[in-house]
Amino acid sequence: MFQLLDFKGSVNFLKHALPISILSAILVVGSLVSLATRGINWGLDFTGGTVVEMEFSKAVDLETLRQALVEPEVAGAVVQNFGSSRDVLVRLQVREGVKSDDQVRIVMADASAIDPQVTQKRVEFVGPQVGKELAEQGGLAVLVALICILIYVSFRFEWRLAAGSVAALAHDVIVTLGVFSVLQLEFDLTTLAGLLTVVGYSLNDTIVVFDRIRENFLKMRKGSPEEVVNTSITQTMSRTIITTGTTLITVVALFLKGGTLIHGFATALLLGIVVGTYSSIYVASYLAIRLGVSREHMMPVEVEKEGADQPPIVP
Repeated sequence: MFQLLDFKGSVNFLKHALPISILSAILVVGSLVSLATRGINWGLDFTGGTVVEMEFSKAVDLETLRQALVEPEVAGAVVQNFGSSRDVLVRLQVREGVKSDDQVRIVMADASAIDPQVTQKRVEFVGPQVGKELAEQGGLAVLVALICILIYVSFRFEWRLAAGSVAALAHDVIVTLGVFSVLQLEFDLTTLAGLLTVVGYSLNDTIVVFDRIRENFLKMRKGSPEEVVNTSITQTMSRTIITTGTTLITVVALFLKGGTLIHGFATALLLGIVVGTYSSIYVASYLAIRLGVSREHMMPVEVEKEGADQPPIVP
């Protein structure tokens, strides 16, 4: 039986850091390969298109509606429930030479053939140029967020800890995007909001651990860096469990009952919370140790006062 407890009763988290870090590296590489080969299933917010929201008088079979949309102008339409079984959302791609109004008219005509009492509740159109700009600005937002975080953490902590925290954030973003790429889940603006939320959530968890690591480096003068990190993670574990647990309850409820509009947001948060929690330990902290962080790096810099080396003046 392996030894679970170590230095003064702390849990030896870093005992399995190397194999878990290797697994994380495999996940990152696999995510990058999937992003390069399969890409991301961009939603209409980024590709452009038309969204039609309809309300039927009774529950409608989505497969029947999909089979009814056979015209070339509306081919490839995404049909899904929106809230209740009577509310339906139809997403249409931009077709060259086809007007958005004509697509809406065809959809409503096909829907009326199934239920004459169907009503049109909402129509939204996003041009392809607007969608392209949103995709570029969304990627730039994630990149700028990571750079600003690197600058902030570099000022607040020693650079080895800063490198570990930014590596963990990049790990969380890449793995979350990789899951969306592998499963071809739709990536829209709400998903992007969830991804940025994951960055903030993971950073907060990492900074809490790093704050305790910095304190313990000054208190535990005889402890090795591994012992200090294990003790710090153990001391903050109750806070992590409570925070993660309560957040997961809300996110799971949104994932199961939140509806179509925020499904991507809830999915990104659900993935990010799970990945971000363990990356704070096995990516951020372990990388800082591999970079050689030690107690000397945590010591405050002594500022020599002017004239301190001069002999006292005797009156």
